[in-house]
Amino acid sequence: MHPHHHHHRSGTGKVLIISLAATVLFVLAEAWAGVQAQSLALLSDAGHNFTDALALLLALFGVYLQSKPANERKTFGYHRGGVLAAFVNALTLVVLSLYLFYESYHRLIHPQPVEEGIMVAVAGLGLILNSAILLGLRRGEGKHDLNIRAASVHMLGDALGSVAIIIGAVVIYYTAWYSIDAMLSFLISGLIVWTAVDIVRESLDILLEGMPRGLHLKNVIGAMRDVPGVIDVHDLHVWSIGSNTRALSCHCLIEDVPPSVSDVILQGINGVLAESFHIHHTTVQFEHVRCANSDGPCTIVGHEAHGHAVRPRQRDRSGDI
Repeated sequence: MHPHHHHHRSGTGKVLIISLAATVLFVLAEAWAGVQAQSLALLSDAGHNFTDALALLLALFGVYLQSKPANERKTFGYHRGGVLAAFVNALTLVVLSLYLFYESYHRLIHPQPVEEGIMVAVAGLGLILNSAILLGLRRGEGKHDLNIRAASVHMLGDALGSVAIIIGAVVIYYTAWYSIDAMLSFLISGLIVWTAVDIVRESLDILLEGMPRGLHLKNVIGAMRDVPGVIDVHDLHVWSIGSNTRALSCHCLIEDVPPSVSDVILQGINGVLAESFHIHHTTVQFEHVRCANSDGPCTIVGHEAHGHAVRPRQRDRSGDI
């Protein structure tokens, strides 16, 4: 049996729709203000806010995909739709930041006067907007979802950018040091890259079937071996179906016991995996004779049967949760 918990996502969806509409309106206003104030920091932030609008749209699409049920072709459902959205979102942040680095370098060499009053007013509005959106996303039921986290990083980057712009405007007002406008753009871009790279790495781990973050293979094997009745565990695979859904498959060596006894062992294994490692989707193959290559790593060969050489008298039982 494979229990899948389809969480209610309407709350997160509504937050994303409202946030998207507000962000688009703010982008238009900030771009106009940036041109009027001749502020690269404002224009950079407007560009970042535009990618935020795209990020929110992509996150909304990811939420839609994740809510779709599994079917005959997508047997695991669309959990990775949100992971793909997070990956694309993070990549756009990195590309945008590289462009801002380039523009900031030129503005640092050739500083230009800016209208600090407009900078403060627009950045203040941006800070309120982005903080409200960030709070809404973090309070929703999807706050631990990688897709929502990626969108939240966009919002956090903009909120920090607004703070930097306000500080820069105050410095310019009192000192006429216009180079700080470009220096703040450097700072904002650096913070964005630092947060985006972590999202890229985690989403790639999921897409490439890597070990879920925070888990260690030896700990999982050790916990399973401690279950009464388990002699050994091998051919163990642990991966993430989505950002919040983990799966496991393995071969488990036990004594040649009746099904009633093996069921107790299976329940013990699934209980440990669920409570200690939050793994709720498992496929456990019981074996009564040690495989010839059970001590070595498992090699999966395409278009060929995957198995281990066993003695003819071996009987296998599988258990799923």
